[in-house]
Amino acid sequence: MDAALPIIAIIAAAAATFYAVSFNELREKSFRDLDESEPETGGGGGFRSSASSRETRARRKAEKEAKK
Repeated sequence: MDAALPIIAIIAAAAATFYAVSFNELREKSFRDLDESEPETGGGGGFRSSASSRETRARRKAEKEAKK
């Protein structure tokens, strides 16, 4: 039982590190996506309507299918 505690602590630290790194990568990706989308919107900021979000999704889907 004495040996189990350090092993559990190491596993917990590894899991916490994995989640922290994954979260950081997702955040960086979302910032890159935001930077790439600014020229399209004119850099005005604010929220987009649901119609433009649908158009963006449709355009990305069409581009993805065109690559196949």
